[in-house]
Amino acid sequence: MSIPVRYIALLRAINVGGHTVKMEQLRGLFADIGFANVETFIASGNVIFDALSADEAALATQIEHSLAQALGYAVATFLRTPAELVAVAQGQPFADTVEGQTLHVGFLARPPSEKAARHLLALTTPNDDFAITGREFFWRSRTRMSDSLITGAKLEKALEMPTTMRSITTVRRLAAKYG
Repeated sequence: MSIPVRYIALLRAINVGGHTVKMEQLRGLFADIGFANVETFIASGNVIFDALSADEAALATQIEHSLAQALGYAVATFLRTPAELVAVAQGQPFADTVEGQTLHVGFLARPPSEKAARHLLALTTPNDDFAITGREFFWRSRTRMSDSLITGAKLEKALEMPTTMRSITTVRRLAAKYG
C-alpha cells in the first residue's frame, strides 16, 4: 500500500487575465482527478492535496490535462512538497532588501539552463534584481511590480519555459500553514 505524498500545486492563470475559477470548483476538479485532502489557499491558484504517486512530472501533466479539459485553457502546474516550499520561504537571496521593496518568487518545472539563467540575470535593471536557486527564481523590485518594465512574457522568454509568480508573503504563509 502506498503512502500518500502531500503536494502544493502552484497554478498559473487562475483568477488572472479574465479567467475566473471558484475555489470550490478547483477543489472539486482536484478531487475528481483522484486526489485526497484537497484544500485551496487564497484565490490565486494554490492547491494543497495528497497523491499516491511520487512522480511529480506525471502528476503535473495529469493536472494540466484535466484542468485544460475542464476549464478550456492551459494551466501550467508547478508542484512542490511542503518541505521544498519551506526551503523557498526561508531563502534570502538578497541580503540588502529593505522596506518598500517587493520580493516575488517564480516557480519553474525544472532548473533553467545556463543560457536561460544568463538571459534572466541580464534583465537586471537599477530597479529589478534576480537570483536563481534550483527550480525557483527570486525577483526583487525597488518599485511596484506594476511599474517595472519587466513582464511575465519577458521572464518566460528569457527562461525559455513557463513560470508562475507568488509574492514572498504568500510563499511564507503557505509554508507556515503547510510546511
